[in-house]
Amino acid sequence: MTRTSTPHRESTTATIQGNTIQGKTIQGKEVPESWKTLEHGIRVGRYTDPEFLQLEFDRLWTKVWQVAARVDAVPEPNDFITYEIGDQSVFIVRVDENTVKAYHNVCPHRGTALAEGQGTFPGGHIICPFHGWRWNTEGDNQYILAREEFRGGKLCNSDVALKSLPCVVYAGFVFINFDKDCPSFDDFIAPVKSLMDDLNLKEMRHYWWKSISIPSNWKVAEEAFFETYHVPATHPQLEVKAAEFIFGDEINGEFENYNHHNVDYQTYANGHGRFYAGRATNYQGKVTSQLPGQDPVDAMADRLQLLVDGMDAQVLQEDVDLLRTLKGQPIPEGSSLGGEYIRVLYENAAAKDRPMPKAIPEIIAMWGGEIFLFPNVMILPQAGNAMIYRVRPHESDPHQCTFEIFSTRSLPAAVKPERAEPVFVTDGNDPEQMYQVPRQDLGNLQRIQKGLRSKAIKQIWLASHHEKIILGLHQEIDRFLMDE
Repeated sequence: MTRTSTPHRESTTATIQGNTIQGKTIQGKEVPESWKTLEHGIRVGRYTDPEFLQLEFDRLWTKVWQVAARVDAVPEPNDFITYEIGDQSVFIVRVDENTVKAYHNVCPHRGTALAEGQGTFPGGHIICPFHGWRWNTEGDNQYILAREEFRGGKLCNSDVALKSLPCVVYAGFVFINFDKDCPSFDDFIAPVKSLMDDLNLKEMRHYWWKSISIPSNWKVAEEAFFETYHVPATHPQLEVKAAEFIFGDEINGEFENYNHHNVDYQTYANGHGRFYAGRATNYQGKVTSQLPGQDPVDAMADRLQLLVDGMDAQVLQEDVDLLRTLKGQPIPEGSSLGGEYIRVLYENAAAKDRPMPKAIPEIIAMWGGEIFLFPNVMILPQAGNAMIYRVRPHESDPHQCTFEIFSTRSLPAAVKPERAEPVFVTDGNDPEQMYQVPRQDLGNLQRIQKGLRSKAIKQIWLASHHEKIILGLHQEIDRFLMDE
């Protein structure tokens, strides 16, 4: 994979072009018009049709590598957490310090789910609450009440061992696949592996985790985070001048100081993607909203403080506090405010023995950007922090999904990580439960889903640059759904 910091006009990394389903079939039948992926848009039936949702469960979610948990959710041996996708339930359990396993959440006796929510199996014993059958965390059966009554007394432990799934721990995530004959995980992650490794995501630890049910299709929910094109209208506090231009009376021309003109987008094989802005970001000292006579440190810090107050993820309070220590200090020749900010961040981390991303231009350019892991995880990295989104479809309703936000950070060596446990948000509009920036983002989704039901719309239109990751998502989904 080649990583660059070139202006977006030079980016030509889309992996698939055109209508990926032209002439193809689903289960031997012609693809319905309302399900088609077009070169410049997406037919709305992909977001609204229950049959399309079921097809995704049948052909995508049963075949794709997917994030079932963060390792922080199972930090100690015998810790477990359940993962639900559609009508399938899995539990993830830590066997020992180096081993995490995934099992279908079902007792082979009468079908009882063996685990609920999150917890710890006492003594490593997985016990069915119905009849007391028991397994260890390696999946081996240890006890069957009245064994002589089963299979003429010849029921073997191997007959009733727990059914495991392919499971890989990587970059702080637990990935699973329902397909025993799935492609290798190494091949799946290869297009973005060097980025993931150099960002040191394996060292990210739990800060907070929130989960909310929202009234939108799962793809609508994640596509809202595939581009920065929405920032002036959705987050006007972050792009004040651009927002004034959009909402003002004078709308002729183009606002040239829009920060996100600088964002580049790339799509990769296997449906993955990323966006980034290189050196032209607020994170690295470029602030277009600086007031006349305002100290540049104050301008940069005030801008980043909006993210602290609005997200408490990606940029944290101590990052801004470190930046403010530069006020009044001369900038050495050959350096810049952004360069000095990076210096104090890394010096502070080194003093605390706190892991950080690799300090190379390609990785620092990702600060404030995003890595999309197909099919449903978005990672927004910063200097030793990352905000992570995961979106899961509803079991049967294409107009519903579950949206999760993980705020993570690397920790000093002396600090023991906390176990990750979700907080379930009951009202996404409540500022006590949800920060401003995600409130603004999630507030759009219900309106989008409502609009997609309109008889006046047959397809959505996609911008060729800012929305190329959306097209890449659907093209990769088509690879799973369409007949060979």
